[in-house]
Amino acid sequence: MAARVGLMTRLPLCAQGRGRFLDCLHRHLSSPGTAILKREELPGGSVEPGLQEKPNNKTFSEVQKERREQAQRSILISCPKEVPEKKLLKHLCRHGEITNHFFFESFGIHAVIEFSRKESIASLQDATLIPRGETEFPIPFKSRFFHLNLKNPSNQTSDGTLVQCSNQSSPLNADLIQRLCNAESVEGQINTLMRTLQITEENIRLRYLTCSLIEDIAAAYFPSCTVKPFGSSVNSFGKLGCDLDMFLDLDDIGKNSAAKTAGPFLMEYQVKNVPSERWATQKILAVIGECLDNFGPGCVSVQKILHARCPLVRFSHQGSGFQCDLTANNRIAMKSSELLYIYGTLDSRVRALVFSVRCWARQHGLTSSIPGAWLTNFSLTIMVIFFLQKRCPSVLPSLDYLKNLADARDKCVIEGNDCTVVSNLNRIKPSENTETLDILLCQFFEYFGNFSFNKNSINIRKGKEQNKPDSSPIHIQNPFEPALNVSRNVNESQLERFVHLARESAWILQEDKGQSSKSSHHPWGLAALLQPFVLNKSKAKKPGRGPTSEAVRKLLESIKADSTKHSAATREKRSISTQS
Repeated sequence: MAARVGLMTRLPLCAQGRGRFLDCLHRHLSSPGTAILKREELPGGSVEPGLQEKPNNKTFSEVQKERREQAQRSILISCPKEVPEKKLLKHLCRHGEITNHFFFESFGIHAVIEFSRKESIASLQDATLIPRGETEFPIPFKSRFFHLNLKNPSNQTSDGTLVQCSNQSSPLNADLIQRLCNAESVEGQINTLMRTLQITEENIRLRYLTCSLIEDIAAAYFPSCTVKPFGSSVNSFGKLGCDLDMFLDLDDIGKNSAAKTAGPFLMEYQVKNVPSERWATQKILAVIGECLDNFGPGCVSVQKILHARCPLVRFSHQGSGFQCDLTANNRIAMKSSELLYIYGTLDSRVRALVFSVRCWARQHGLTSSIPGAWLTNFSLTIMVIFFLQKRCPSVLPSLDYLKNLADARDKCVIEGNDCTVVSNLNRIKPSENTETLDILLCQFFEYFGNFSFNKNSINIRKGKEQNKPDSSPIHIQNPFEPALNVSRNVNESQLERFVHLARESAWILQEDKGQSSKSSHHPWGLAALLQPFVLNKSKAKKPGRGPTSEAVRKLLESIKADSTKHSAATREKRSISTQS
């Protein structure tokens, strides 16, 4: 289920004069041509033309901690359709100061309210009723997910600030193509696509809040556990509507400190023991899955997929609109999220290029949300990083370089795998590469359209090709688990489609070089890449298709020549056999 989220407002409250400010803002936003999203509210990585992106020097752990603290001070409210915004906020301010709020739509109107102190939530919970139905009996679980009712709906007069949710889901493909065609250049198209598709600040807050709500349920059994988002939700490459991957972290519960081991005695908990960690993970997720299914407000369609390589619980969270996958103790996945966050933060071109390549692959069916022989978004992201490592000068450093910059605090070994990587981004030397995004995108397709997948593997730890260790069609080494091929599911036909589409895309970008919205009445540049390539057959018949098509021609001639030799050899063998 795709997340369906729409931003309404995000304002500081409970200070003198806020009511007048709200009225003024409402009139301002109602004026034609007014931009709702201000420059300071643009998510990280979004750069307006002509403006220099402000560097983000926070470590991944610092960002995680800050987001988790925001979520722990926040609540989720299901609201009636015609909720009076100012009256609601005034009512909630009785329990404490509100620092942020916004409204969105997901199976009805919802509000996220962030208080300045967690004690305000306890005060609100003390003043909240458990509903009593005539035919159904409620499960009396006091969560931070509330439902708001109007006592006298007919007497609720409009105060001019009824919520008006705007859609924050990904745009339709036709709308996206139109926005790209209106850009001034291919580089402008690439930045426009990223700004259009990336998850927003409010969407990120909602993801952390959803994890925090699930953590409240798991904490009934494991009081010191944490539930953290990982993957696209936190690695800076998240797209609006992407699933919410979360993992139940129990590692901190078992850690020993000096205080626990001091003195003449060693106190230990009485615990149940099982044969393996995998068995323990399956047992824990089975219980949490039952809790979500029976007691979790808004948690529906719960599936316990416990015999997968990585056991998980899949469910839909109606309050947020997210499709969620919950795993346990998946620390390597979180470390991979941190690595991608670092690469995405080092250079603004990285995120823009990844968004374009992923969108291109999705439009041509190279990736899919259904498991199968397709490339994954993770594999494509690794390929973009590897390509940027291979530029001269390189745009991104190798993983070994990031490991060598790490200090003792960054040391990390998970299940025997060295996952050490520097956390302080200020230690990493900026790239001297000045290539523009349009050049990089074209060269990406050119590079992998002619890559020797039959001989070489992709390895971002070394930042260079290595001999392929197996016979799989494509080999992309897992950054932190070197023995794993993250693209082992991809078959030969899917790889051939990728190579063909990459070559075709490189040629289209070369043909459209210098084009702009003012000189073309048809999709051009990146917009042309997102169209079905069957529309470009007329171009394919024209001579002089450049180096990419020349490579295709030579490859076909080589195959034809080999086939001719093989046929001649076969006829000769048959002749000898007949004579004998």
